[in-house]
Amino acid sequence: MNSIMKSNHLKPFLLAFFLFNIGLSAFAQQDENFYIFLSFGQSNMEGAAKFEGQDTIEDDRFKVLQAIDCDNLNRKKGQWYPATAPLTRCHTGLGPADYFGRTLTEHLPENIKIGIINVSVGGAKIELFEKGNFESYVQSSPDWLQNMVKEYDGDPYARLIELAKIAQKDGMIKGILLHQGESNTGDENWPKKTKGVYDTILADLGLAPNSLPFLAGEMVSADQGGKCASMNAIIQTLPTVIPQAYVISSTDCEALEDGLHFSAAGYRELGRRYGMKMLSLLQD
Repeated sequence: MNSIMKSNHLKPFLLAFFLFNIGLSAFAQQDENFYIFLSFGQSNMEGAAKFEGQDTIEDDRFKVLQAIDCDNLNRKKGQWYPATAPLTRCHTGLGPADYFGRTLTEHLPENIKIGIINVSVGGAKIELFEKGNFESYVQSSPDWLQNMVKEYDGDPYARLIELAKIAQKDGMIKGILLHQGESNTGDENWPKKTKGVYDTILADLGLAPNSLPFLAGEMVSADQGGKCASMNAIIQTLPTVIPQAYVISSTDCEALEDGLHFSAAGYRELGRRYGMKMLSLLQD
């Protein structure tokens, strides 16, 4: 009888010990030197320029968490790979996230690794990433946009959060990158809508309000013939509604003749600017 009673008394302690060790194991797997960044937006964040040999050189310290299955890249959704273009969908191109990550690995200590998650949809308004509001927007969108959204199982925002939660087990989320606005040109409510997306991301990831730097890039500038350059004035007001927001200038970043997208050289320079700004924030 005494042995049975002792056994029953031990059970809660054994359970607590077991759960404690599970917690320690999970904590041990999270690498505080693995800095992870979320990126989202429309075609410029997707990457619209043809990448070149220099853009496919692997860096052991720069990884991408694959957003969708891509047989042509031998990548599976939810797994880490060397971060070489393309970083989003299977047949996209070079974008600012590529040289954002390369800039950080170039300047941070060698023990720091960088991870990028990129969920972007060409032509999308910021409304696509509004949780609880995106469905009506998608339903009213043209077929080509709906088809891209389907690659994220119909909900790019949910895919971004799904991947971010996977990444939180491996490293530390340190910031968010955005390049979006062409499709919202002239929308004075864009900063407020964008703040809503930012706030929802943090809440869904269990992070404190205003706890992550939020870097937003400008559209192709007027000096490069930008057709949506007027949107830059609206983007520049973003820090008035998001205390942790910083605007990345596109001035002198080479653009394509369409006036909407950057060239490969333009993306490299824009990405470096994102990277140098984030570097300054990480070192504060």
